[in-house]
Amino acid sequence: MWAYHGIFYQIYPIGFCGAPVHNDGICTPRIRKLLDWSEYLENLGVDSILLNPVFESDNHGYDTRDFKKIDCRLGTNEDFAQVCQDLHRHHVKVVLDGVFNHVGRGFWAFQDVLEKRWDSPYKDWFLINFDGNNGYNDGLWYEGWEGHFELVKLNLKNPAVTDYLLECVKYWVDTFDIDGLRLDVAYSLDPDFMRRLRSYTQNLKSDFVLIGEVLFGDYNRIVNDDMLHSCTNYECYKGIYSSFNSMNMFEIAHSLQRQYGAEQWCLYRGKHLMNFVDNHDVTRIATILNNKNHLPLTYGLMMGMPGIPCIYYGSEWGEPGEKAPDNDYALRPCFEEPKPNALTELIQKLIRIRQKSDALCSGSYRNVVLTNHQLIFERATESEKVLVAINASDTPYTACHGDLTGSARELLSGDGISLAGSLEMPAYSIQYLQL
Repeated sequence: MWAYHGIFYQIYPIGFCGAPVHNDGICTPRIRKLLDWSEYLENLGVDSILLNPVFESDNHGYDTRDFKKIDCRLGTNEDFAQVCQDLHRHHVKVVLDGVFNHVGRGFWAFQDVLEKRWDSPYKDWFLINFDGNNGYNDGLWYEGWEGHFELVKLNLKNPAVTDYLLECVKYWVDTFDIDGLRLDVAYSLDPDFMRRLRSYTQNLKSDFVLIGEVLFGDYNRIVNDDMLHSCTNYECYKGIYSSFNSMNMFEIAHSLQRQYGAEQWCLYRGKHLMNFVDNHDVTRIATILNNKNHLPLTYGLMMGMPGIPCIYYGSEWGEPGEKAPDNDYALRPCFEEPKPNALTELIQKLIRIRQKSDALCSGSYRNVVLTNHQLIFERATESEKVLVAINASDTPYTACHGDLTGSARELLSGDGISLAGSLEMPAYSIQYLQL
């Protein structure tokens, strides 16, 4: 699967393109802005773009009105098809946000139910009680997603619903030539639907990737040969920033060992979970870190650990953004153009190193040196061994271990190093040692 060796770049299009927060009904080809970013993405080294909702919706994209129409605030289907073609020409695959658990109140089938009630052929597409009522005073009750009644829950046990959703996926492949889907709130989706989606999409495109949004629990429940290829690794997301903020590298080392270590009880050996330091739902890494000197180190850690790295737009140059109690607008800004800096250059180097390294993409994981402020771990395959060394301290540190012997090449600098049982780790440093 190509995604296991890929680098993803996530964009929230409604915010990125500067579209109105609420659907104003005016068709404006804002999505074509991506045409100006495709060369930047190719040069950065990312090979796949993950686009949050692009289809016609009431407001934020997750309240879908029409799965077969690009949101008018972003443009037309023809605009988006040209964007996808251009991204592919720049060697960037396209993965869309598949919002299959719920729709908006403006969804055409739900509107039909509100109009025709019992006579609507779509009344069983949702979980409805015609003897009740709701906060919108519709004269009927329906299940909303996790109590959010602007999000009408779909009945994925109804074959007509799943047939329709699969038909939409085929339409996206045929019209936009997409390469995969991120499944929104995958933890809420019906397992049988995910199994059917996996089989169906594999027949459409043998290398079509499915990545689930999962916040908690055992990722094996949905990441397996019958369901999804990957899911979001929220455990390690928290472990990354928390380890630096508390100056306790034991936290992330414990999570990585628990997930990918050599012992039989380790949970996800051989799997490729999606790693991130921030996304469209959480405070940006540049804001959440207590010590801004740790910002480059979070990317050094993420690019070296097992899994699939995903970069959130703007964070590669350290853009701040804090999640508000009642909205995520600050996390989803509009940038007129990329603003690359020294952090961006470092991330570009890390991407190049990872893409050329079998050990970093698919190797085993083992902790070598671990203190509160330092972490050295090994990624290894039969053909290559790489040590990732992080010093979060503001002072240099000499790491000593029997594995730190022989000749090595420091991949970030290109320098050759002779190890004699120890490694000099400068303050706030990242080192990738190819042994």
